[in-house]
Amino acid sequence: MSRNLIIGTLLTLLFMVLAVVSFVWTPADIETLNIQARLQTPSAANLLGTDHFGRDILSMIMMGARTSIAVALVAVGIGMALGIPLGLLAAARHGSLLDDLIMRGNDLVFAFPSLVIAILITAVFGASAVNAIIAIGIFNIPVFARLTRGAALPLWERDFILAARVCGKSAARISIEHVLPNITNLMIVQGTIQFSLGILAEAALSYIGLGAQPPTASWGRMLADAQTLVSIAPHTALMPGFAILLTVLGLNLMGDGLRDWLDPRIRVVRT
Repeated sequence: MSRNLIIGTLLTLLFMVLAVVSFVWTPADIETLNIQARLQTPSAANLLGTDHFGRDILSMIMMGARTSIAVALVAVGIGMALGIPLGLLAAARHGSLLDDLIMRGNDLVFAFPSLVIAILITAVFGASAVNAIIAIGIFNIPVFARLTRGAALPLWERDFILAARVCGKSAARISIEHVLPNITNLMIVQGTIQFSLGILAEAALSYIGLGAQPPTASWGRMLADAQTLVSIAPHTALMPGFAILLTVLGLNLMGDGLRDWLDPRIRVVRT
């Protein structure tokens, strides 16, 4: 394993452990306000300090990790569950009308950034974490569809695929039994990258008020609340900012390490 993979995995596991632990324990109740203890700097009583409502920032970050990871994980799951089958179908029917319809549909989704999609969904259904998941998930679908199609097309010209077709296997069976296993590594790497982008997207949506709503904790919401307090209490913005930075950095390092570890060509070169 490369150093990037080890460091990235440790950073990612750190915040995942914080998110899991928050289900059963946090240093303080984030729904309890303590105005007398507002804007306190990090101390033994509050390891990361308190915000403008006197809430413990460490507890907020733990709860925010749960929100960000859940939103990004479900959104990436939606993208993979719908995008990979569409990409396999487009590759199996390369050059057909179905292939053109799938790819032009992907282009249509790419024409609208995820933030615009989120605004449209919010205007109809209201701001919430669920709508953020839908918006980010919709944007992930064409990403995985394009990647799957691009990776699958060269495989359809390989000898083992031709042998499977000669044996009478259907296109769907070939895609599942032969094509998909050969591009799984690529999908895993892309999944980690989209996971990090999902966390950034969730933080951005929460920052402008379109993501998780109070009292649900969110790193983006914490940054929005702290933007006017930077000069008098910089820790209120630095702590959630570092949480986002380290999580995304860990996922990107893990994705880069997985790409090197799972690619047999790179392993041969290193050997």
